Amino acid sequence: MDGEPTLIESVRRALSLLDVVGAADRPLSAKILARRAGLAQPTAYHLLRTLVHEGYLSKIEGQGYVVGDRVAALAGRSGSAAARAVRCRPVLRELHDKLNAAAYLAVLVDGEITVIDIVDSPDAPRTDLWVGFHDAAHATALGKAVLSRLDERARAAYVADHDLPDLTPRTVTDRRVLLRQLQAVRGYALDREEYALGTACVATPVPSRSLLAAVAVSVPPRQAHRIMEHSDVLRRAALLVAYADAV
Repeated sequence: MDGEPTLIESVRRALSLLDVVGAADRPLSAKILARRAGLAQPTAYHLLRTLVHEGYLSKIEGQGYVVGDRVAALAGRSGSAAARAVRCRPVLRELHDKLNAAAYLAVLVDGEITVIDIVDSPDAPRTDLWVGFHDAAHATALGKAVLSRLDERARAAYVADHDLPDLTPRTVTDRRVLLRQLQAVRGYALDREEYALGTACVATPVPSRSLLAAVAVSVPPRQAHRIMEHSDVLRRAALLVAYADAV
């Protein structure tokens, strides 16, 4: 047939959303994705639900959307957070399965800590990320693990530039105390109900020169000792994330 090919507009819109998510360096909300893709919000919501259902996108509650498992081949060697999440998803899934706990990956991007992927299940549900990491890194094991990788000056600058809100009665809000804790991180960082009551989190920094990141699992506080007894599993996951990011 001569002339222009017939184009399916809904497919073009879905692909535009995939392009925006794949190019992002952190999870993006549906509202932001709709604006960047030039779509009406109702249209974007319908397409996003479909893309998540089919595995092309994954939704991180309280954070936004990242590229899903089914576009791992398309992600290739991209250094974006979305592509990184795809490459590291098998590591998080293995961590979840071995420790029967929700597993998380967070990275430092442009001076802010962002959770870029979560693997959980009905038996090991994720923590409700009710406060974004911009305001809560000080109260989370993930945030502490990432910050522990910074040099002393950068660590002090981050703490000085961010408020330390009191999220629970256990939250550390004294900057001097927090800096001492960060300096003392060895192997893993612990959050025992500092971010959310009823939740403990254990995190390990990713041993990489090019990536400031951490992996973590969350469990009820009474199970924290079980995770720390198997901290070697967490350290192995962090090492595998470093390998996956270098590939």
